[in-house]
Amino acid sequence: MLSATGHDSIDALIARTIPKAILNPKTMVLPEAMAESAYLEHVDRLAAKNTLFRNHIGMGYHTTEVPSVIRRNVLENPGWYTAYTPYQAEIAQGRLEALLNFQTMVCDLTGMEMANASLLDEATAAAEAMTMLYNARSRKAVKAGVNRFVVADGVFPQTWSVLQSRAVHLGIQIEQRSEADLGLDDQTFGLFVQYP
Repeated sequence: MLSATGHDSIDALIARTIPKAILNPKTMVLPEAMAESAYLEHVDRLAAKNTLFRNHIGMGYHTTEVPSVIRRNVLENPGWYTAYTPYQAEIAQGRLEALLNFQTMVCDLTGMEMANASLLDEATAAAEAMTMLYNARSRKAVKAGVNRFVVADGVFPQTWSVLQSRAVHLGIQIEQRSEADLGLDDQTFGLFVQYP
């Protein structure tokens, strides 16, 4: 590498590539290296100093219970995120396969035709549901220009904001109404109600 770049030494290469303003000429003072087992014990001692607190963020972010069989066989199974060849990053493919298997199981358990396990929060889920309903309109509704989506006024602000952002680019007319006035009409293709 040095001959290819035209340098005599690593120090010459570093001096040429790293700006002097960030180059530290001092030798780093590092502790003596430790064995892997000693390092793991050290990390465990450090981790034991952490204090766990319950997060009360609210606004639709609720605690969840992940069954241990799902946690172990899907989330903690290295087969889903370990590359089987050194040059391939398989975490994305493994995660997709895990989600597909989970969604298939949910469909089997609930008897529903569709499930979606990859949504990260309620706001995104609401926007995806709105988009799905919009794309599932009948041919008659599409020809008639049915494009109104009604949202109950009790939804969380982040949900309303994401719904608005998605609706603008799809040409969906979005309205927020009180829960007493949520009736559907011929120009409305769907509605969203907050259900905590």
